[in-house]
Order: sequence, then structure tokens, then C-alpha cells
Amino acid sequence: MPDAKLYAGTSGFAYDSWQPGFYPEKLPSSKFLSYYGTRLNAVEVNYTYRRLASAATFEKWIAATPGEFVFLPKAHMKLTHSLKLEGAEDFLRVFLDSLTPLQQANRLGPILFQLPPSFKADPARLATFLSCLPRSVKAAFEFRNATWFSDRVYETLQSANAALCLAENENLETPHVLTADFVYLRLRKPDYTESELSGIQDRVQKYLANAYPTYAIFKHEESPAGALNAERLLQQFAASSAAVV
Repeated sequence: MPDAKLYAGTSGFAYDSWQPGFYPEKLPSSKFLSYYGTRLNAVEVNYTYRRLASAATFEKWIAATPGEFVFLPKAHMKLTHSLKLEGAEDFLRVFLDSLTPLQQANRLGPILFQLPPSFKADPARLATFLSCLPRSVKAAFEFRNATWFSDRVYETLQSANAALCLAENENLETPHVLTADFVYLRLRKPDYTESELSGIQDRVQKYLANAYPTYAIFKHEESPAGALNAERLLQQFAASSAAVV
């Protein structure tokens, strides 16, 4: 397995509501990403869910962030919501080609395939789709219908080294089953208690101790709480690493 590292951030970064709690009060929105990159080391990219980003957009983002910063694109809705993974090979190729600047710059993290709540389990369709994904591409699948939580689905993901996205929100919590050589957490509750944050830290500690690179993505928009929780998580592990050294 690769060396374990923690990547923490939020789903998106362009939120005026984070001022002044996270972004300085007078920071222009054009500087949000570069500032975000001084405090967090990953971001989930909502932009790619609705449109194919241009190479120029990705190149701008790459230039604005440190070399170890990674982008986690959300798969285009045509793949997950229109085609629902079926007959998707041609558009999958188009989508992956659009991510080439990130891949070439070694800034591409796992791609999140977020399936609609109405989409019930279809392990055979999932297996066919996974066969079209290059092994060099890290993929995480967020299932929002509980019928997907079965051994057959876990085995299908494991055979392709694709992660079951460990998502938690107010409506549905994914079983803590690891199916890949990395972990993808989506931490979507509006608020976390101190006890819950400590529990997240304990889980992440176990993943890292067992050599699983871990991507922890908190909720975004309404307030800077998610960004601050992500920063806190990074700081806790930076402090523990320093103590070990």
C-alpha cells in the first residue's frame, strides 16, 4: 500500500458565507482557493458534476494551490443520474479526458460517483461500469439507497479497488466497510458534537495506522464549520506526527 496520508477539506470552496469565520472579511472571492490551500489540502469539486471543466480552469486551480494539494472531482451527472452507469463507456472516456490536467500534475484524487437515492442496487451494472474504469483512476461510490449495502456489492467494489464512500448524514449512514486501498469519508451532518469529532479522529487514526490514505470531506455552504472541522482534523494529526518524531 502507498504511504498513508490524511487529506481533509470540504465539498467546494467558493462560499461568501465563510467570511469572516474562515476567509478574511475583505478577501476577494478570486482569492478564495489560494487562501483555502494554505489551510486545507483537498477539495471536492462540485463543478464537474454539472459541466466538463476546461483545461484552463484546472490549470488555474493548480497554479493557485500548493503542490501537495489534491482535487476530488464529483463525477458528471450524466454518468450517475442520467445513464445511471449503464451504456456509459463513451461519456466516461470524455469525462476522464477532461481531468487530464489534474492527472498530469499529480493533483487528481479519487473521483466521487454519487448515485441518486432512487437508484436501487444493481451489482451487475456496477461491475460492467467498473470494468471501463482504468485501474490508474481512484474511484469512490456513494450509494444513497440502502439496497446497495450488501456483500455482493462490497466484493464487486473490492475486485476493482474502488472505495465504498463512507458517507454519513441525517438520513442514511453507510456501513464502515473498506473495499479499496484508500478511504473516502463524506461527513455531511450539519453539526458535530465534540464526542462525534473525537470519534471521527479515532476512525481516521485507525485508517492511517493501517496504511490507508484517507480523504475526509466535510459539509460546506451555510457556515465555515465544515472547513474549520477539516482544519482541526489536519492539525490534530500534524501534532501527533510531530510528537512521534
